[in-house]
Amino acid sequence: MAVLAIDSGQTAIKVALGDQTFSFPGVRTNVSLLPQLADVVSQVVARTGTGADELAIGTTGLTAAENDPDELLRLCAPHGLRRVLLAHDSVTSFLGAVGNRRGVVCAAGTGVITFGVGAHDVARVDGWGHIIGDAGSGFWIGREALNAVLRAHDGRGPATALTEAVQRRFPDLEDAYIELQTDPDQVRVVASFARVVGELAPGDVVAAAICERAGEQLAHSCVTAAERIGETDNPLICLVGGVFTSEHVRAACVAALRRRWPGFAAYPAQGDGLAGARALPSVPDDHPLASLIARSGAPAVR
Repeated sequence: MAVLAIDSGQTAIKVALGDQTFSFPGVRTNVSLLPQLADVVSQVVARTGTGADELAIGTTGLTAAENDPDELLRLCAPHGLRRVLLAHDSVTSFLGAVGNRRGVVCAAGTGVITFGVGAHDVARVDGWGHIIGDAGSGFWIGREALNAVLRAHDGRGPATALTEAVQRRFPDLEDAYIELQTDPDQVRVVASFARVVGELAPGDVVAAAICERAGEQLAHSCVTAAERIGETDNPLICLVGGVFTSEHVRAACVAALRRRWPGFAAYPAQGDGLAGARALPSVPDDHPLASLIARSGAPAVR
């Protein structure tokens, strides 16, 4: 069966149909999710002139109310789809990175979620969104950077090279909070500062400290997931996502994990979330992840 695979994140939506790949702006978590996904399907079909039999999606922002593959199949009815498989992006990040192995995957981009799969159990750690969670994520790092810049502006904190970078986006720092609060794209704007934090970390103590705290937060989530699935003897842990392209964040995370497991070495990712979405149809029924994949024609997981 031809599979249309979608990896839907806050920064970008990546799509694969056969050997063709596409990219769209990221999903917005403050509006209904399923119509956004259906619109992406429509755009892909319009571009390619071809459809697919199955739609396999891993997405951020998948609440219990929207974990409804039958509704998504209805929204995509004009395109001839026969089946929809729908999962949280933690599931597809895990499948893409380590396949059917046991272990932990920490996927840190604009948001972050850490997911563990043991012999029988699964564990989701964090992934609670930028308002109340996502510790160590790109948004978290960007918010810490903005906070540090405004503390320096007030005289409550040390001077930092981050100020110049932030002023390129917000020339008048005292207006920055109003601009952000009224910007519908505020999550991605804040997260965009994570890159410059990593770039400045080698020469700026404030940026370096933010990276270290981020790495420690991410390591804490990894340890928690490993303990919850019963994989506590030097478990397989894979670190994926744009946040880990910062050498300082990655090094801080690895150092914290080595304090827990002295022989720790990060497992290299075998693929990305899009590869994981492609793998959804092949997950065996007896796999611990099978119950977390909602299929059209079957009751959605609540």
